[in-house]
Amino acid sequence: MEQTQYRYPSPDGLRILMASSEAHPLIKTGGLADVAASLPAALRELGHDARLIIPAYPRAARQLREPKTLCEIKVPGSRANVRILGGSLPEHDLPVYLVDAPEHFAREGNPYTDLSGRDWGDNAERFLLFSRVVAQFAQGLPALGWRPDVLHGNDWQTGLAPALMHGEAARPATVFTIHNLAYQGLFDRATFDRIGLPTSLWGLVGLEFHQRMSFIKGGIVFSDRVNTVSPTYAEEVRTAARGCGLDGLLRQIGTRFSGILNGIDYREWDPSTDTLILQAYDPGSFGLKAENKLDLQREFGLTRNEGAFLLGYVGRLVEQKGMDLILTILPGLLKDPDVQVVIQASGERALEQALQTLAAAHPRQVGVSFGYDEVRAHRIEAGCDSFLMPSRFEPCGLNQLYSLRYGTPPIVHRTGGLADTVVNATTGTLADGSATGFLFDAPTADSLWHAVAQALALYRGNPDGWRRLATAGMVRDFSWEASARSYLQLYGEAMAERHLAGTQATEPAAA
Repeated sequence: MEQTQYRYPSPDGLRILMASSEAHPLIKTGGLADVAASLPAALRELGHDARLIIPAYPRAARQLREPKTLCEIKVPGSRANVRILGGSLPEHDLPVYLVDAPEHFAREGNPYTDLSGRDWGDNAERFLLFSRVVAQFAQGLPALGWRPDVLHGNDWQTGLAPALMHGEAARPATVFTIHNLAYQGLFDRATFDRIGLPTSLWGLVGLEFHQRMSFIKGGIVFSDRVNTVSPTYAEEVRTAARGCGLDGLLRQIGTRFSGILNGIDYREWDPSTDTLILQAYDPGSFGLKAENKLDLQREFGLTRNEGAFLLGYVGRLVEQKGMDLILTILPGLLKDPDVQVVIQASGERALEQALQTLAAAHPRQVGVSFGYDEVRAHRIEAGCDSFLMPSRFEPCGLNQLYSLRYGTPPIVHRTGGLADTVVNATTGTLADGSATGFLFDAPTADSLWHAVAQALALYRGNPDGWRRLATAGMVRDFSWEASARSYLQLYGEAMAERHLAGTQATEPAAA
């Protein structure tokens, strides 16, 4: 591959390549997809040339606007040449590149699992190939005439790209974002040997993690800067309780590691302009929100009752998200005929079955939808009175930010990004107008029950206080602009370190 000497650019007009395994609306399984599309869009609005690269899943390729083949490259691990497709997001000018390797990515459905929910057996090969392409792309493909100043990788699926560029004189600065440290891309030593990585990458100063190979460790060790998606989560993962075995490494890399709070795209999530909900509203017309509540009750077959207290949940059915806590308290809550709940979720089969049983027992109070539907997610945020988010841990969380924007005060466990974004309703914060939701300290059913009871008491006992609480959340600014500026500062730090190192790669930290 032809390479040119890396030149340190001016701090303005940066060229940024965002690498992700998913991006909304092309393909989405969680909040990573929202971030991967929204952050580069915000960077472009600030005058920088940000672009996105993801695998060419069939669903993504179908939605790419004005797609065309830009070039073909030879990549180890692929029997055929890999095509690079170019286009842009639907209804957006963000340039997108798709890595078209049908043997690896031409599979319908989830990017990571088969239809039964099991991980694809060749995930190591799939995302090694993606990382190889990202690394080549980041160092300049002559046919494209564009090379980034910064490669910004996200989560384990891109973690090998910085490792593969280690020691390369022409590489750009690298930033790596951890969205959830619990998902690390772990594979056995036999897989490392089979997929053909350089043997120099094995070891404590490489990819080895307790005799296994860790993709995410590659991103942490070999990137110029590493961050996660909220300041509080950045502190939590440096502890043994939340560090998933990598807390020592994260402490060791010191100031190379930080936390930057995610934002949300207010073009997509704004109740005053949202075309996916029945009735638009804003803080000045908050009473119109009730129309969306009645519409949501109709959609889920619940009793149409404007006075009912309607709780919502959108998310995965896994232990992290605390759905078991919700299931524990719901039988008691549903004894009150004016309490309702709507849930859109997918995940563990036992939790799905428990929800189905509960909905069958309370068809006029409980509505359940399995899978993810973007339109319904908007309707739940707009139609519910309050949003449940009792996550045991939460790196940042986006649904609480959507809830705040839609005047749907969230009920959250005080952890990670939830603690950074929700102001607890106390006598003092309600009086001074800063309260935006309800926080509880212990991830237990008892603590969640008391928080819901507090919310219900305020909703019924002080309607004016509830309106002030809801509208206070609506006017908080969690747009991407502030977060994008923080990332620009991080890119500057990464480039400065890369520049000082000259043509020599920085020495990786030991685990």
